[in-house]
Amino acid sequence: MKGGDSIDHIGRVSGIDGNSVFVRITSQSACGTCAARKACGMSESAEKVIEVVTSSPERYSTGDEVVVSVRRRVGITAVAIAYLAPLVVLLCIIAGADTLGLSDGWAAALSLGGVGIYYFLLWAFRERISNRVNFIIHKI
Repeated sequence: MKGGDSIDHIGRVSGIDGNSVFVRITSQSACGTCAARKACGMSESAEKVIEVVTSSPERYSTGDEVVVSVRRRVGITAVAIAYLAPLVVLLCIIAGADTLGLSDGWAAALSLGGVGIYYFLLWAFRERISNRVNFIIHKI
């Protein structure tokens, strides 16, 4: 993939199971690369393990350094599903509760319940959603 068409992360193969290659990557916040991050204390990083299904898992071994890529469009869609859509649900329920003249407490409870239902539906359809996210793996 071209650099502008994908989101790339460098990682290490942590395991292989069947056609799945598990890659450990370190995800950093925006300030994780700042020169003053040690003095500031605000930087954060987290290790994540990504499962990459490939037709040739025999090409990889534990400890190999690899690049894991996903299409930029898929990444943007994932952000919209995880963050933007629940915000819209929350705001619509609050606006509807306000229109109905409900108290702030009821509006808050209903909106949080609505977001909870939204995330439950995401969980229920996780297999269907994960089939649309295709990671690509390359050896370095």
